[in-house]
Amino acid sequence: QAHLIESGGGLVQAGGSLRLSCAASGRTISNHAMGWFRQAPGHEREFVASINWVGNTQYQDSVKDRFTISRDNAKNTVYLQMNSLKPEDTAIYFCAARSVAYYSSLLNEYDSWGQGTQVTVSS
Repeated sequence: QAHLIESGGGLVQAGGSLRLSCAASGRTISNHAMGWFRQAPGHEREFVASINWVGNTQYQDSVKDRFTISRDNAKNTVYLQMNSLKPEDTAIYFCAARSVAYYSSLLNEYDSWGQGTQVTVSS
């Protein structure tokens, strides 16, 4: 399993931007699908975005056209660029890795998880 560490969270005003990073160690992620999930207080963890080994992506409908997932295999890192943030985007954001190359929106198809980074969007 990969060891994943998220960074880049913080407090931002509505309409602002943040860029989350997920640095992987322990194994190369270049041939693996990666995903971002989030969990708001009192809610279940939900899918945000994922990227497969060749860079194809999928998004939750509520973040399409605002969030962009990308990967830098040379740095063994995945990113989530979040623009036009809304208060409802407030959550802990988690990075996750699959053991296979194709992406998924299902939590139970990811086998490595980071500890999460807090994103708070004020109105």
